[in-house]
Amino acid sequence: MMTDFTGEHMWLQLQHELSLRKLMEGSEYQEELKYDFNIKGELRHVDTNESFVFNYYKNAHEQNHKRYQVLGHLITQYVYELLERVCMLQKVYIPTDATENEPRSFFFMSKNALTSSCSLIVLLQDRGVFRAGQWGQKTTVSEGLGHGTQIPFIKMALESHSEVIVLNPNDNFVDLNTENERLSFSAREEAPTSLQSVWWLPKRCSSSPEEHTMYIWDHFISKSATKHVAFIAHGYGGLVFVDLLVQRKLEVMNKVYSVAFIDSVHNMRHQTRSDPQIQEWIQKYCREWVSDSKPLDKAVASLLKVNCPTVSAGTEKYGLAPSCCLHAIFKYLKSMLKAKMTTASRHSPVATRSSTRKKRGNV
Repeated sequence: MMTDFTGEHMWLQLQHELSLRKLMEGSEYQEELKYDFNIKGELRHVDTNESFVFNYYKNAHEQNHKRYQVLGHLITQYVYELLERVCMLQKVYIPTDATENEPRSFFFMSKNALTSSCSLIVLLQDRGVFRAGQWGQKTTVSEGLGHGTQIPFIKMALESHSEVIVLNPNDNFVDLNTENERLSFSAREEAPTSLQSVWWLPKRCSSSPEEHTMYIWDHFISKSATKHVAFIAHGYGGLVFVDLLVQRKLEVMNKVYSVAFIDSVHNMRHQTRSDPQIQEWIQKYCREWVSDSKPLDKAVASLLKVNCPTVSAGTEKYGLAPSCCLHAIFKYLKSMLKAKMTTASRHSPVATRSSTRKKRGNV
């Protein structure tokens, strides 16, 4: 049964039944990390109600960093639980033909994502140590679940009767030094270096954000029943989408009705090799929100990228850009979907009396 998301903070009330503190039990940092998310989705100390403090140990950056990594790992597991138990999304392991002991990645999708004819919204985040369901780990820690996670986007998509797929593009390697693929305790911003790589095993079909996204497109999204797919891509996720567009040009153009970029780092000229058809498609079906001092949705000139309409996200803070333009993005996607369906209905054959008579006469 789908969760009732009525009320702005209903999902936050529901998440409170879960607990970050429960995941903390047994951790070597149980006392050093006495934090939990409150009813507003803010990370607070359970005794003092203060925000997270990075410099817990004096003059010990490495130890503080390890503590922060453990917190990040626990938040990742906690958000996974929210995706499954609050948003009612299904966890899908890839590759689908993996052997029993082979390392696997996974992503999340709503129950009817592949079978429904309704629109499908795909969430594709920036590059970093954070996993599925988060726009950014630092933002989740400092600003809370409502700003750092993708749950408000999932909530709004489900409320608008769309299906959802939440990609997991940064889950690329298995640390052979840890058990159960618990990567975050030694997580790194980028892929491991050559010296580290002997201890890191790439996950087949998901060794990079590009490969992960391509695999899910080929085996899931492209085979879904819907003809109306939209992407919301943040940061490096924008580059990953354009790579997908170049590699699966006609498929993507036929199935994707719109893309909302947020502070995307894609380079259209370099990635598209100046393909006029792709450039025209991006210009027509995409819009980008960028961190800027201008009010939300005000046009922003870009000297580096002249490829699609660019507007302000309503904030200068990169980490807050997704949450600040949430409503503007869904308003835009709704208008683009309406325009596509209107165009499709105009081009669909209309039955006339004469054509109906001819058909009956031929029977």
